[in-house]
Amino acid sequence: MILPYIIHLLIFISIYTILTVSLNLTLGFTGMLNLGHIAFFGIGAYTSTLLVMNGVPYIIAFLAAGIIAGIFGYLLVYAVRKLKGDYLALATLGFSFVMTTLFLNWSSLTRGPLGIPGIPRPEIFGFIIKTPPAYLLFVAVIAIIICIICWRITTSSFGTLLTAVRDDQLGLQVLGKNVFLLKAKAMILSACFAGIAGSLFAHYLSFIDPGSFTLTEIILVFTIVIVGGIASIKGSIIATFVIILLPELLRFLALPSAILGPLRQVLYALLLLIILLYRPRGLYGRIDLE
Repeated sequence: MILPYIIHLLIFISIYTILTVSLNLTLGFTGMLNLGHIAFFGIGAYTSTLLVMNGVPYIIAFLAAGIIAGIFGYLLVYAVRKLKGDYLALATLGFSFVMTTLFLNWSSLTRGPLGIPGIPRPEIFGFIIKTPPAYLLFVAVIAIIICIICWRITTSSFGTLLTAVRDDQLGLQVLGKNVFLLKAKAMILSACFAGIAGSLFAHYLSFIDPGSFTLTEIILVFTIVIVGGIASIKGSIIATFVIILLPELLRFLALPSAILGPLRQVLYALLLLIILLYRPRGLYGRIDLE
């Protein structure tokens, strides 16, 4: 009886691993305080869902989810190219709110607050991934591939340039490097992976609504990144397990569901405060969050 529950948790851990590792690409390695990451997650989910439900093969919808999210990533980084620090954070947070409002009010496309039910499971070359174990294998393989890609990016010469954008933009410009182009590439990659995570999320739950892409989710993803450590792929992976599994212990307490939800948010907030106060770099981080 407990096995399906464990598989369910592992699927969510795989999806959120993609989401947090991709956020760390911009937040940790490039130094862009991007609070709009969850919007790319939603864009990928809705893109994949709407395409598949209109007869488009899942493989195409899956790729389109990443591509469309990547396009929005470029548009966002272009729009905020002159902003830094707190102003950048507020602008990207505003983008997230705009997309959530769009999901909520464009009823003819997204069904608004009613959400979209009956999303089919992925069908790849005639094989439908129906069972949870099969879906876990599918999403885990994709998560591993994306984590390897992000690790290869961050350990490459391109990754060195991204960290230079974070640490010394002026020095990089003096050397003749195009800082905006580097930021744009990082944001496009980050948004693309978040869109892929959104596709996996939507087709697993078989239902999405705007409530899945709100400020609460931004807080959760940022908590994972900060706990794991800024600019640490390994930290993001380990922290995803910790943050997703830790609140599940509350299920074993004899508490009503009306209390469990807020208690989870309190737990996230307490953990985040403890990390920021006593270990500002997180579990495996190499820099402080400034």
